Amino acid sequence: MSVPMAVAADDGLVEELAGLVGRPHVLAPGEDHAPYVVDWRGRYHGKALAVVKPASTAEVAAVVALCARRGIAIVPQGGNTGMCGAATPDAEGRSVVLRLDRLNRVRAVNPLANSITVEAGCILQAIQEAAAGVDRLFPLSLGAEGSCQIGGNIATNAGGTAVLRYGNTRELVLGLEVVLPDGSRLDRLQGLRKNSSGYDLKQLFIGAEGTLGVVTAATLKLFPRPRVSALAMVALPEIEAALTLLGRLRDAVGDRLTSLEAMSRGQVEVIAEHVPDVPIPFALEAPWYLLIELTDTLASTNLRTPLEEVLAAALEEGLVTDAVLAESGAQAGALWKIRHSVSEGSKRAGYVVSHDSVVPIENAPLFARNVERRILEEVPGARVVMHGHVGDGNLHVLAILDARQFPDAVTAAPVARRINAVVDDETAALGGVISAEHGIGISNRDRLGRVTDPVELLLMRRVKDLLDPTGIMNPGKVHPPGA
Repeated sequence: MSVPMAVAADDGLVEELAGLVGRPHVLAPGEDHAPYVVDWRGRYHGKALAVVKPASTAEVAAVVALCARRGIAIVPQGGNTGMCGAATPDAEGRSVVLRLDRLNRVRAVNPLANSITVEAGCILQAIQEAAAGVDRLFPLSLGAEGSCQIGGNIATNAGGTAVLRYGNTRELVLGLEVVLPDGSRLDRLQGLRKNSSGYDLKQLFIGAEGTLGVVTAATLKLFPRPRVSALAMVALPEIEAALTLLGRLRDAVGDRLTSLEAMSRGQVEVIAEHVPDVPIPFALEAPWYLLIELTDTLASTNLRTPLEEVLAAALEEGLVTDAVLAESGAQAGALWKIRHSVSEGSKRAGYVVSHDSVVPIENAPLFARNVERRILEEVPGARVVMHGHVGDGNLHVLAILDARQFPDAVTAAPVARRINAVVDDETAALGGVISAEHGIGISNRDRLGRVTDPVELLLMRRVKDLLDPTGIMNPGKVHPPGA
């Protein structure tokens, strides 16, 4: 596969890009690239030939076609809230950052079909609000929903807190519009619920992190809006109790169980220490805490009673040691704020070596115990905390290192590799994979090469070479070097 060639900054590229999208929407070298060439966690710092902000699919296609003719790499970027560096250009300054903020229209809302068609630069929260405007729900929900863009959510196959009931992004996409690496356009926005006409090509681009093309628009599933909810946070003596509660809640309320979010005591302590405006309703004595949410579309449904009954029995048996039930929407929001503060709190606590493993749900407790024990054996000074979507087996293991000793990725790299090896080994041994919802990007590409079936890697490489033979789409991401 050929590698994109370096292009001088003064060879007319900026003027050509300006001719396509307008000079105010092109940032040349020397102008403020900082927000676009550094990832959210500050781990990766790159350079760009230009930052270009098209306002339509036609403009995206024109920019991609220009870059293809010139052999210039393209780094698609949404809200730049990702965890793995997938939207950051490399330090060689050979690429154009294709920023999608201006593609932010809601093109159509169809309550009858329960669908919404939006452009890739739409903020996730704006899509949620547009759905609510027609009395519907778009269920993708995560901590960065006020700033992340749906194109990035699609590119990483984002998960979030409602996967248990509604599925991840892959299951919420009905159709896509994609600009391919040669500038041509694939338009599959019909929003059909049934389609067996050959390969489901849209699935290639969901989770591909911009390495196969640029998602410019999507038709997404909507759902009836919940009318009633019940929320509780409970303290658990062990993580196995979360799975027992999962079974009992499903028996009691079926698919009304929407979210089941676990946090280790250490994780909640990090939030208490570093995000002081978030109140914690417990004395932090239990090893695990669980956020439970039930919802229903019928306003007459009584969800509080079955939740209280399940928790009362659990308290009597010792499966739960304490419980707080939200009495109002404000109290529910305060409990959710604890869960949504894990990234902010952890980032402030030190240098974070984070993981996104998912294992078969029955193996989640063993995974949690094994990785904590082995990380502490390997790096005794690490602070190991966890949070995640225990109802689908996705636990985020965070090893927080002292920022004074490990101020950046370079100094932390040797220790991070040892920690990653522990987590990867346990993930693979228990039948899991290393990325459930954050993607691969730069952070995880070497790890992917170490733990993934070589046949699977070969097939991914062949797909990449077929769709992007000149290698201009987000080079250096996802695929391990030499794969």
